[in-house]
Amino acid sequence: MNAVIIEDENLIARELLYKIGEAAPDVKIKEVLPSVKTAYKWFMENAEPDLIFADIQLSDGTSFEIFERYNFSCPIVFTTAYDEYALRAFKVNGIDYLLKPVDEEELKRAIDKARSIVQSKTAYPKDVHELLKMMANPNQGTTAYKEKFVVKVRNNWLPILTKDIACFYRENLNYLLTFSGEKYILDFTTLDEIEELLDPKMYYRANRQSIIHIESIQSIKPQENQKLVITLKAPIKMEQDISREKAPGFKKWFDR
Repeated sequence: MNAVIIEDENLIARELLYKIGEAAPDVKIKEVLPSVKTAYKWFMENAEPDLIFADIQLSDGTSFEIFERYNFSCPIVFTTAYDEYALRAFKVNGIDYLLKPVDEEELKRAIDKARSIVQSKTAYPKDVHELLKMMANPNQGTTAYKEKFVVKVRNNWLPILTKDIACFYRENLNYLLTFSGEKYILDFTTLDEIEELLDPKMYYRANRQSIIHIESIQSIKPQENQKLVITLKAPIKMEQDISREKAPGFKKWFDR
């Protein structure tokens, strides 16, 4: 299969190239397109590939602008650092998405899924453009995020407003920390469950152990290995690591 990568971070593009080569040697990457403008020109001058890997946030816009201009019939695999609620709609009809850093097993499954579509010549779903519009304009949707979490304090139940929560983290159990420094156990099995209930504009999955509120960040310190160390505001004073792979996506989320 011939494929194209749409990705503006050179390091991430190189890593994705390597992982695709390991997961599916038959997939030939024809081009890496670093911007919306470059993609417009390339797709105008070249035949449609069998598969597209696309980041969402690019340096000069979003990949949705590309898909709105060109009526692609090939499957698209989104690679993104943003676990937006609407992305889950793409787990249907041969469309998939992978969170950065891309897991090789998930990448292989996504490619196998795309390959089966290409080989069977399955039609591109007609409603995909509506899904693209919904993702490009999430405020037009009606999805409501969780407004409060109920925690147990001794024999009582106490409501904690979501806007007052600075951080969710896991240490054997799942906890929330309020901006005032109060700590409570949450009755959730995983942070993944919690993440799905939060507004992705306000909360970011820093790593496997924590989700942080944008207003809880006091400082960001780059490391020599390209990782980031996030210090949360007092009275929390907690530090969280952002991996090298997630650092570009975090920067885009924070600096908007």
